[in-house]
Amino acid sequence: MSLTTFIVVVNASLMNVAIPTMVAEFDTSVTVIQGAVSLYSLVIAALILPAGTLPSRRSPRRVMAVALIVYAGGTLVAAISWNTTILYLGWSLVQGSAAAVIFPLTFTVLTVSYEDDDRAKAFGLLAGVSGVGSTLGPIIGGALTTYASWRWGFTLQLVGVGVILYFVRYVRPNPLSETRGSLDKGGTALTIVGATSLVTGFLLSGKYGWLVERRPFFVGEMQFNPLGTSPAIWLLGVGLLAFAAFVQYERHMERAGKSPLVPLHVLTNRSFLAGVITYNVRSIVSAGFLFIFPVYLQAVLGSTAFETGVALLPYSLTSVLFAAFTTDWRKYVSPKTLIQVGIVCIGLGLVLLYEQTGPDQTIGRMVIPVALYGTGVGLILAQISNMTMSAVPTADSAEASGVLNVSSSIGFAMGTAVVGSYFLGHFYGGVVDRVLRAEHVTVSTEQRNELVIALEDAAETATEATQQRFLDQLTPTQRQLLEGIFEAAMFDAQRAALLLLVLFVLLLLIASTFLPRQIPDADERTDDSESRRGSIRETSETAVED
Repeated sequence: MSLTTFIVVVNASLMNVAIPTMVAEFDTSVTVIQGAVSLYSLVIAALILPAGTLPSRRSPRRVMAVALIVYAGGTLVAAISWNTTILYLGWSLVQGSAAAVIFPLTFTVLTVSYEDDDRAKAFGLLAGVSGVGSTLGPIIGGALTTYASWRWGFTLQLVGVGVILYFVRYVRPNPLSETRGSLDKGGTALTIVGATSLVTGFLLSGKYGWLVERRPFFVGEMQFNPLGTSPAIWLLGVGLLAFAAFVQYERHMERAGKSPLVPLHVLTNRSFLAGVITYNVRSIVSAGFLFIFPVYLQAVLGSTAFETGVALLPYSLTSVLFAAFTTDWRKYVSPKTLIQVGIVCIGLGLVLLYEQTGPDQTIGRMVIPVALYGTGVGLILAQISNMTMSAVPTADSAEASGVLNVSSSIGFAMGTAVVGSYFLGHFYGGVVDRVLRAEHVTVSTEQRNELVIALEDAAETATEATQQRFLDQLTPTQRQLLEGIFEAAMFDAQRAALLLLVLFVLLLLIASTFLPRQIPDADERTDDSESRRGSIRETSETAVED
């Protein structure tokens, strides 16, 4: 499970550093390649909840093996892709679909394979491996892209999949439940619509605005900006309505005595929901930090992809150590308290980075705040996954894993959209404001916003070569002025984004107050589950008699 998680996480971060090279190789734009990254995330978010319930009806071992073989097929297609269409097919669609099965399956297998302290250690190790993968992804991708080809990033994954397939025989062979019926098609459709709409809305919000349109949005040749609004607000509304309808539909399914996609007692379990919300907000913070930190290092400090990975090394090491080796601390300190200490550590790390932000900042000076941030992440992940999954009976672990992972996917999309757009908006706005001041030009707010949008569009479509050609046309004085403006604007944008992350950390701290102080034991979960199911059966029988 750890090796599987490592490969899938590395794959998710592998592409980002190879985007400029792929743009040149496929003779396309940055937006097209970034679209493949966005579609990969979208496919996972859309399918992760129904895919997470598969072990309840099928052999987890067989589900794992099939998912890995499909993942390998998508990897091979992506490695040999000769145009962007084939890349989208192999990486975004096929690999994304397989990853949607693999992510929740790892949680489910660990939940049913271990108990109590062993389960906590397993989840802690899994969290640590995931942190290492997200850090090594850019390093591996940068090295392969620089010294060989980005295609090797996909090819090497095939070797890893082959190793994992050898160990799949140790996965539980029997389905988690013998009483589950066929797939809840109505619930599946509603979750796909809900997750797709929410993630797409968040992804579009940064570029097209949250409420009022920032620029026209076209579907084919037809513009979609009803009443001058952004498409994001409509998609977010559809997503929320779809999930509200999903809850009502699942309640109807249980009252009718049928098998819902997610049992109602999972959706109404307060301890589980508190864990899901905390996990979701944690995902928002992580996505935002991992978006702005590499951009800042490479755009301002001039770090390479490899150096960026080195700068994140304290985060990786501390998150792994504290995630894997602090699980036993819950014998002496409440898991809830450990999570809240971790949240405070994250906040302190971000505040220290805020205070350091400036021309004299170096990677060496970042070691302590980045390590402090990683310590917080490790303390949270050492407890939160186990606490959340242990709140429901083992028989419902597949459905619970799906809910937890879809929440995390939406959180990562939201974090990238909210923090990323806030960061880039401050940067581009700062560049425009400083250029106008340098030229002593006064413009209206509307004209200023148009300049910001034009600069964003130019940056999205420009490669390193076109940027260099533009700089070559400037005089040394103009180039020096522009470099100073870019640097100052990036410092301001970094400070603003770090403050926004601190606000999310405060929200995370508030969410954590709803967590239970202790993890319930297996007997308590089983008794609670049986009483709930008995109540449901009585309700169903009464409804039939009426």
